[in-house]
Amino acid sequence: QVQLVESGGGLVQAGGSLRLSCAASGRTFSSYAMGWFRQGPGKEREFVAAISRSSNTAYRDSVRGRFTISRDNAKNTVYLQMNSLKPEDTALYYCAATRAVLAMTSPRRYDYWGQGTQVTVSS
Repeated sequence: QVQLVESGGGLVQAGGSLRLSCAASGRTFSSYAMGWFRQGPGKEREFVAAISRSSNTAYRDSVRGRFTISRDNAKNTVYLQMNSLKPEDTALYYCAATRAVLAMTSPRRYDYWGQGTQVTVSS
C-alpha cells in the first residue's frame, strides 16, 4: 500500500511558476514509476507527466518545455516544476504511482492516487 499526498498548488498569474510535490509513504518508493495527471472543470482526467523507476520521463505535448518532472528517492518525493503557466493549465493536479517499470501515460496503469492539489492560473 502506498499513500500519496500532494502539495504546492495555489493561485498564480499567467507566466508564473509553481512547484508541486508528492510525498509517498512506505519504503519502496523507488520501485514505482510515478505520474502527474490533471482534471479541469468539466473535463476528463488527463496525463501531464511521468517518470520511470530509472528517471526516464514523458510529457504531454502541451506542457513539454514548460514542466519538469523529477524524483528524489531518498525523500520519497516526486516533483512537478511548472513554468510559464497558462490559464488552460488550471486544474486539480493528481499524483499517482504504478508498479510498472516505464513511465506510463494511461491513468488505468496506475495503482495508487493522491487527493489532488488545485492549481489556478489567472489571465
